[in-house]
Amino acid sequence: MTTYGSGARASINDEDSGYLISEGSSLDPGHDWEFAGVGTVVKIDNLLTDQEVEDSEGEPVKISINDEEYVYGKEESKFAQLWRRIRGQQTPKEAHDPDHHKLGQFTATAIAGNDITSSCLYVAGVATIAAGKYTPISLLLVCILLYLFRSVYSEVGSALPMNGGTYTALLNTTSKAVGGLAACLTLLSYTATAVISAATATDYFINSLWSGMSEYKLYASVGILFIFALLNLIGLSESAGVAAVIFVVHISILVVVTTWGIVHIFIDPSLFIENLHAPPVRNVPLDIFFGFCSGLLGVTGFETSANYIEEQKDGVFPKTLRNMWVAVTIFNPLITLASFGIIPISTIVQPDVSSAVLSEMGGRLGGKYLGYAVGIDAVLVLMGSVLTSYVGVTGLCRRMTLDRCLPQVFIHENPITKTPYVIISLFFVITSSLYVITDGNTETLAGVYTVAFISVMSLFALGNMLLKYKRGHIPREHRAPWPAAMIALLGVLVGMLGSIIYDPDIVKYFAIYFIVTVILVFSMFLRIRIMKVILFFLSKTPFLDRVIGEYIRNTAKSIKNQSIIFFTKTDDLGVLNKAILYVRENELTDSLKLVHVYESDDKIPVNLINHVTVLDHIYPKLRIDLVLVRGRFCPHVVISIAKRLNIPQNFMFIACPGKDFPEKIGQFGGVRVITH
Repeated sequence: MTTYGSGARASINDEDSGYLISEGSSLDPGHDWEFAGVGTVVKIDNLLTDQEVEDSEGEPVKISINDEEYVYGKEESKFAQLWRRIRGQQTPKEAHDPDHHKLGQFTATAIAGNDITSSCLYVAGVATIAAGKYTPISLLLVCILLYLFRSVYSEVGSALPMNGGTYTALLNTTSKAVGGLAACLTLLSYTATAVISAATATDYFINSLWSGMSEYKLYASVGILFIFALLNLIGLSESAGVAAVIFVVHISILVVVTTWGIVHIFIDPSLFIENLHAPPVRNVPLDIFFGFCSGLLGVTGFETSANYIEEQKDGVFPKTLRNMWVAVTIFNPLITLASFGIIPISTIVQPDVSSAVLSEMGGRLGGKYLGYAVGIDAVLVLMGSVLTSYVGVTGLCRRMTLDRCLPQVFIHENPITKTPYVIISLFFVITSSLYVITDGNTETLAGVYTVAFISVMSLFALGNMLLKYKRGHIPREHRAPWPAAMIALLGVLVGMLGSIIYDPDIVKYFAIYFIVTVILVFSMFLRIRIMKVILFFLSKTPFLDRVIGEYIRNTAKSIKNQSIIFFTKTDDLGVLNKAILYVRENELTDSLKLVHVYESDDKIPVNLINHVTVLDHIYPKLRIDLVLVRGRFCPHVVISIAKRLNIPQNFMFIACPGKDFPEKIGQFGGVRVITH
């Protein structure tokens, strides 16, 4: 490794490369604590390419995978193997094999499928309250809208195959602030998912298994949230195998109840006909419209698959979207139709039945034993949704904390179980409080859930359109037509408006939690500016400035100490300046490393060094270094650079790659696309 420049710029001729760093200006940093220092030029010719795991003459080898230490060559005890399975972890061999743990179509569908088909358990009742006998039509309209979102999600997933869903889509197409806004909505969606799933699981338990629990419903629902908080604290995570079993059982129950209900209508259509002659709730158009708005609750969970796309095999993601769409298109309208032949609409809309319609159907069709089966299945699936929410919010908060959108305390771990206890505990407090302040009202909770979910979907549709416009050259296997993306966005926005009109109280509960989350996230973005304001007032009092001000300045310096990398293949001043402006506006840092990967010296852009020197002079609050790395730009080289420079890949940026770019963006482990 060769370094040019130290403390001040000098006129240095690199005989190996033939490039000259011209002498810079005599900018004197003085006592300005915001002065970042003088940039340097570094050449790395011997980038490490050693594998993390090597044979060591039969001796155990320690390696780190996913922040956990494993020991090769040392056999685990049976208890350790069992505990690893219980916690949903892979063995060291599985973890090291990049293809071993990839999810196939069935298991990937099962994880997200449990989430979206769990809404089948309560959407029939909630939508019937709003639409009455026109509910099946409303739910079919929802399915048509969801069909458009299949192509929207498929395009984003094929262009940016990275975990994070809406947060990742907007982070790579807009600013970090907009991505943070999307993350806030996603967090609120997870919160509402956990609360309504716990509440509905309690309703099914009361309706199907033990009616005496009704007076303890509040304690039971909060208890479910508490139990899963404890399970997550001890390290239990989702297991694809368990999810697959639950999914098979759940789909089987839905098939049995739905088929039995349809057959019952053909045998005795009297109640079905009576329900069809029921008067509308308001009038036909409004009933269908408000039923559509409420029916959007029946497709919540569709976004789940995008949050673990990196764990899926190539080509599986669009298939999971297709499978989820088929499931809700079949079951949501048919369950509602079948319920009309078994239960009077006047009974369906009752609070104790609307949240547990399927259980009521099972009891009336097959007696108490089918009712028990439906109840047990519902409780298991809904509890699985609670677990999914805990796992999802933990993963998203980890990512946001590593991206410095949340305080670093969020990733403090229990030293024994290695779980982020702050995230899990705080999520339990938030979900429990939401349940308590809404008094467990399933309809209100469903409204909050629907608005949060619709907000996430609308931002994803917006992200798709921005991806087309700003990142059109990124290779992708699927493309959603512009009309499909625009109609999808319009559809969910209309649904959101209708949900708010239908129940204005939704806004109150939604706003409380959303505003608090936004304040927390955006205070992290603005903390340096807040510190500057405080320092301004402290400067008026020299004593306080010496004591408190010095502490604030040191804190600010430590925050800005995280270096950022931008990979450049050009010496174009416009491109380089655009990258610098993005970093200044979106990242709290005073150190930017422009990295150019080259295969031979003659491939280094002629003006790169001089242009970087000029830019380093222009931005005195940002130290701009140039790092020249011999090699071919590929995921392996990026990983090696991350290790050599000790900079995580989520703090590495690139310009939008061209159509002929040979690699997928997702293979670079979180590298962000920031410019055209």
